[in-house]
Amino acid sequence: MISDAHEGLKAAIRRVFKATWQRCRVHWMRNALAHVPKSQNSVVAVALRQAFLQPDLDSASQSFRQLADQLRPRFAKLAQMMDESEHDVLAFMAFPAQHRAKLHSTNPIERLNKEVKRRADVVGIFPNEEAIIRLIGAVLLEQNDEWQLQHRYMQVEAMADLTPPTIDAQATEIPPQAA
Repeated sequence: MISDAHEGLKAAIRRVFKATWQRCRVHWMRNALAHVPKSQNSVVAVALRQAFLQPDLDSASQSFRQLADQLRPRFAKLAQMMDESEHDVLAFMAFPAQHRAKLHSTNPIERLNKEVKRRADVVGIFPNEEAIIRLIGAVLLEQNDEWQLQHRYMQVEAMADLTPPTIDAQATEIPPQAA
């Protein structure tokens, strides 16, 4: 599950979904750059992005640590934030490279929310709650169909890398004993 660092969301993800949590890289960057003067934002942002461009989790973590140490004398709060959030914001690096761009942020759900809002704004005033549910349901079904059929967000074939192979039931059958 991917979200910002809201404590309530993190707790719900652990309790309800029993899932791992990834901090949204986009939200993290905004929070990180808030600890830097505006005049330094672009330079620091480029440096921070270098950690995210590494080929694997170990390299990303090493780059992240080195950058935190370099920034510590000048931007202590940013370095402390990096210390505390390294695992959370680099969690997507544990996945295969082809999935990382789709797992590092909440952009897909934010696009979906924007589409729901756009369609609701066209209607303006809903006559009742059922009308709202019908519209939002239709938008969600439409988006689901698009993700499933037209523009698959994550290819099924590539997802196979994330799941362990299943045991073929026929291969594990015990042959009948000869009488």
